[in-house]
Amino acid sequence: MMTQSSTALALAALGHETRLAIFRLLVKAGQDGLNVGEIGQHLGMAPSTLAHHLGALVEAKLVTQTRAGRQILNRVDFAMMHQTVSFLTSECCVGVSLTQEDAA
Repeated sequence: MMTQSSTALALAALGHETRLAIFRLLVKAGQDGLNVGEIGQHLGMAPSTLAHHLGALVEAKLVTQTRAGRQILNRVDFAMMHQTVSFLTSECCVGVSLTQEDAA
């Protein structure tokens, strides 16, 4: 279950242009995922830069990394992605009533 804190961490990770580009590319790749070299080819970025940004996405639990031989495959955790979006929209259009109790 998503908490406000875990949602904030996920959104902060996606709040950087490079990380958002990486995440969107990995979404397109689906369950096959991509290794750092493949991500670099698609986005024209150095492996060291990508490693840093992938680390932030992994820390936010939006991306998982698994070893496949000598390669590390990066995949979107689609359940986490859906939970993040669900958290944002869970109370859509329910209305807001402000009372002193609600503010506390």
